Amino acid sequence: MPNVTQKLIERHLVEGDMTPGEPIALRIDQTLTQDATGTLVMLALEQLDPERVATEVSVQYVDHNLLQTDNRNADDHLFLETACRRYGVWFSRAGNGVSHPLHMAYFGRPGASLLGSDSHTPAAGALGMLAIGAGGLDVAVAMAGQPFRMTMPEVWGVRLTGKLPDWVSAKDVVLEMLRRHGVSGGAGRIIEYHGPGLDELGAMDRHVIANMGTELGATTTVFPADATVRGYLERNERAETWQEIVSDDDADYDLTGEIDLSRLEPLIAKPSSPGNVVPVREVAGEDIAQSYIGSSANPGFRDFAVVAEMVEGRRIANGVSLDINPTSRDVLGKLTRTGHLAKLIASGARLHQAGCNGCIGMGQAPAIGRNSLRTVPRNFPDRSGTPEDSVFLCSPETAAASALTGRISDPREMEMHYPTIAAPPALHDPGQFLEPLAQEDAVATQIIKGPGIDPMPEFEAVPDCLELPVLLSMGDDISTDEIMPAGAEVLPFRSSVQQISEFAFRVVDEEHAARARETGNHAVTAGENYGQGSSREHAAVAPRHLGLRAVVAKSFSRIHLANLVNYGVVPLRLEADQEQPAAGSVVLLDGLHEALDTGTAPAARVKDGDELRLQLCLSPREAAIVRAGGLMNRLREDTRKL
Repeated sequence: MPNVTQKLIERHLVEGDMTPGEPIALRIDQTLTQDATGTLVMLALEQLDPERVATEVSVQYVDHNLLQTDNRNADDHLFLETACRRYGVWFSRAGNGVSHPLHMAYFGRPGASLLGSDSHTPAAGALGMLAIGAGGLDVAVAMAGQPFRMTMPEVWGVRLTGKLPDWVSAKDVVLEMLRRHGVSGGAGRIIEYHGPGLDELGAMDRHVIANMGTELGATTTVFPADATVRGYLERNERAETWQEIVSDDDADYDLTGEIDLSRLEPLIAKPSSPGNVVPVREVAGEDIAQSYIGSSANPGFRDFAVVAEMVEGRRIANGVSLDINPTSRDVLGKLTRTGHLAKLIASGARLHQAGCNGCIGMGQAPAIGRNSLRTVPRNFPDRSGTPEDSVFLCSPETAAASALTGRISDPREMEMHYPTIAAPPALHDPGQFLEPLAQEDAVATQIIKGPGIDPMPEFEAVPDCLELPVLLSMGDDISTDEIMPAGAEVLPFRSSVQQISEFAFRVVDEEHAARARETGNHAVTAGENYGQGSSREHAAVAPRHLGLRAVVAKSFSRIHLANLVNYGVVPLRLEADQEQPAAGSVVLLDGLHEALDTGTAPAARVKDGDELRLQLCLSPREAAIVRAGGLMNRLREDTRKL
């Protein structure tokens, strides 16, 4: 009998069958874009030129690039607003807050499909939605009315039992999953939580867990739409959108797991991977310089209020910055009304604007060599904006306890009762969003582009033979933040592939862009799980602009693999028992056209060296896109072939 995931996919399936490993196509009801990825989405949408978006609802959020140190971010925000007005997209202005909790509160509905140009889009799975992160081109195509295509994942049923102990919260649940399974344990899978332990988790607790399922490499995370979801929607004045979606009593899963919530303890992910998880007690006593509260991974009122209760009447330790990043205008208003904001400020905390902020390296960068505890979802190298950073991931309780002592501290040692957080006063303000224009007004809208917004580059089709110098040879779990950094220095160039490409692979090799331009066509090699992390397609298109024609890796992260395909970069999987070609070697590829047409492996060897055993591992559609030089080229050939 079906589980929740199977019910959701069946509702939206327009092509294929639900056999794991088989290609499927899904109808998309809603899309989510944010400003770090949305500009490329809107540039692609301009090329597709639909009369109006074809989705039930599409929303563009401004939450990432909020620092306005020059004109670039402000120009991009104006571009996004006018593009939204032209194509019938809702617009959430700067200051409203982070996309994921806002979308859940104002637009999400049980049973709907959501495709987002943000890898943490699966947070909406907390509502019983099928919510999937993707690259911007895939989202633009969905906005134009095409289905989203992917490989049918396995469904991983995780049964929850018991009740969380005091001082242990939802962040510790997903950190336990990462402790057990690592950053690629969810690859090729949708995680579905079920069992009696669900009754102990509120809707925003589920949001925390679903959000960070991305760090496991999962396609998405799904929760049932049950009485808890119904109560959440009622509190947000959207009861009419609720429908019950639960698994059948005898539902089957492709694989299973179980967590007894009552046996969990406070956990923490050490630098520099979300999978580097240990109990807090094992690292307790290490000095810290920063505790950071907020982000889409701990966005709820409770996550801030519990910190306020812990620091009430106390002062944070000398040498520590307690940074409060409200996730929305709504949360900030609720904290103000309940008095929690005053408690935070009195403790010495610093208040920042509602948005992603330091989670994406947009301000609040820590000092070099000093420990920073954060409730954000990721701690990849350099993501905070500081080279050689030392970022730990933890719950709000652990971050607050540590801010008070100046050392990593187990919150269970606090000399106080665990705070009970009452439900906040209702605060629901749909007027903060700019509604789509009527069609006759939309078509008359002029899209405004600042001087930093450049046309998308065009790329040639893949030739039959390639001789590619290997410029970089990297290890396992290379993240998109290492391929294309985020942060306040880099992201303002996001609307120009030509300009942002100067930062490609800078974290790995500061001279890479110059060497790539000098070399021309080239390849890079890597180990397992290449491209984990962000959905930002800049990590594919910018290296392609510099001449990247192929990536040889042991395995690829799902979204980055799709982005490589969409920009015509050949992804080649190296068989596990082979050594990857070293930097400085030259890879020779022959017969690429036949390989892409038939799904076979191209002839490959290292120049003056051994034969390489490579696999394409692409669907016929993906192979055709790569051969054409990318998705836009394929679209120009024949839309019907998508």
